[in-house]
Amino acid sequence: MPFANLSGTILNYEISGTGTPIVFVHSPLLTSEVFFYQKKQLAQHFQVITFDIRGHGSSKASESPVSIPLVAEDIRMLLDHVGIEKAFLCGYSTGGMVVLEALLEHPERFLGGIVVSGMSELTDVYNKIRAWMACHMTGSDLLMKLLVKAITNGNADNASISRQLYESSQSDTPDNVCTYFQQALSYTCTNRLGNIQHPVLLIYGQKDGSFHRYANLLHEGLPHSSLYFFKDAKHQIPVKSAAKMNDLIRLWVESLEERQTERGLLDLAIARQLNPAMNGEDSVGSVDRSLGSE
Repeated sequence: MPFANLSGTILNYEISGTGTPIVFVHSPLLTSEVFFYQKKQLAQHFQVITFDIRGHGSSKASESPVSIPLVAEDIRMLLDHVGIEKAFLCGYSTGGMVVLEALLEHPERFLGGIVVSGMSELTDVYNKIRAWMACHMTGSDLLMKLLVKAITNGNADNASISRQLYESSQSDTPDNVCTYFQQALSYTCTNRLGNIQHPVLLIYGQKDGSFHRYANLLHEGLPHSSLYFFKDAKHQIPVKSAAKMNDLIRLWVESLEERQTERGLLDLAIARQLNPAMNGEDSVGSVDRSLGSE
């Protein structure tokens, strides 16, 4: 897989398929391999871009502490590196925080966001204790191995995927993993959600009860969001509910593109009505310029 030499680190990334780009962001201790089914299935319709966050998987350790804003900036630089102007951004769990931060800080680079089992802040005691314990377990080699085993097993739907996830996480840098977990405890953008004008798709598991509060918080705070709960699904949606997730993403993105096309055709029709003299290639150019100046 190729590598991108960015500011302060070297990121491992992979691009599959062609079409509208979608960048996927994983959570702590996992790697881009958690999006195995997205690479396999969505690449038939879109350009799927996956990468390992600093200090995770095959990406090099970070010289700076891993933070949500830093990862969002890495994505912007990665898009520059591969020559992509705009993309959709999909984040799983803590990766959802990265999606929201990127939409807030680099809105011109994204077409929309997808948050899967994610949050704008972590406030419930149960998950805060889990994140705190995970961070502290990274200080011991033995406990780190047990933690990786537990998280990769929990995110796998069969023994082969479990091995794949586990092996890809063997090179994780403990300090970088810990600071990523710490970000889940300290980051919040809840009071800025109203500033996000992009369309955002929210996907959660019906049985992921502790995250329902975050689903509703995002749905209420984001001006343009669509919320879906998958029946009988828990937190680990990218692997364990992959087919449903991928079908929903495909339909959602295609519906947005169809609306954009219809809007463009409507604007063109209105422009022609206002200026009957418009015709041919020159008239289309005139409409494009007028729309671009608005």
